[in-house]
Amino acid sequence: MEHSSTKKLSFALGITLLIFIAEFIGGLISNSLALLSDAGHVFTDSFAILLSLLASIIVKKPSGKKATYGYHKIGILAAFINGLSLIVIAGLIFFEGYRRLKNPPYIDFNIMIPIAVFGFIGNLAMAWILGHKHEDLNIKSAWLHVIGDTFSSLGVIIAGLVIKFTGWLIVDPLVSWFVGTVIIFGGIRVVKDSLWIFLDFVPKGFDIETISNEIKNTKGVVDLHDIHIWSIGYGVIAFSAHVVVDDCMLSEADIIRKQIENKLTKIGIKHSVIQIECIKCESSSTYCDYERLMNHGHK
Repeated sequence: MEHSSTKKLSFALGITLLIFIAEFIGGLISNSLALLSDAGHVFTDSFAILLSLLASIIVKKPSGKKATYGYHKIGILAAFINGLSLIVIAGLIFFEGYRRLKNPPYIDFNIMIPIAVFGFIGNLAMAWILGHKHEDLNIKSAWLHVIGDTFSSLGVIIAGLVIKFTGWLIVDPLVSWFVGTVIIFGGIRVVKDSLWIFLDFVPKGFDIETISNEIKNTKGVVDLHDIHIWSIGYGVIAFSAHVVVDDCMLSEADIIRKQIENKLTKIGIKHSVIQIECIKCESSSTYCDYERLMNHGHK
């Protein structure tokens, strides 16, 4: 799957560079901000896909003494940078659109429209290559770049046709604002998802209380505390907890541990650390009390 993702990203990068060159030159010749805005977005696409490609290669590296969890978060970092680049380019488009809105320049729609059509077809091809189902936020961020640019290329085509048949030059900066809006929403979404993982928040779709109750229903389990659930990478969920069991033999406690791990696996958690205890803590709590933990460590 990883090899397939790398191959897809390589194809997408080649197509993106061709579209960028065509739209940049076409935008300069036709004097279309909408087309130049699209070229700017395609340039960020190239950067985003290149970054995703490098990240997908690095992520393949096995875990070691420098990265015991592996390199999953390299892909998340690439996604975060891609999201920020989307927001920045959208800001630049809004600024230039405002300037041109006050004084719309002449637009050569005969050049603008064919180039925009070429960009639209190219983006459709990239969207198809990358696919729409992603288990990797890194790949998803690159795909969102491409989808945003597909919509913006369509907007440029519409702007060119409107200018051709009505002469309304104001449509060009208005469409560029539409492009910017599409871009910024995609950027905010990727930044939010990547920060959610970096900050070790509970992964979306997982509920601590539901998981805790499922574990407590395991035969032999008395209590559960110091629960942690976080994402090592996009879709790679980790879990740890202290589980209090009835006083029993070590072999019996290990059976309980395996039962808990099986339950966690069924709900999508494959990385788990279960600490079995037979004495309930006096100050146990569902979630780890950091201050108590630190004070305990200094005694």
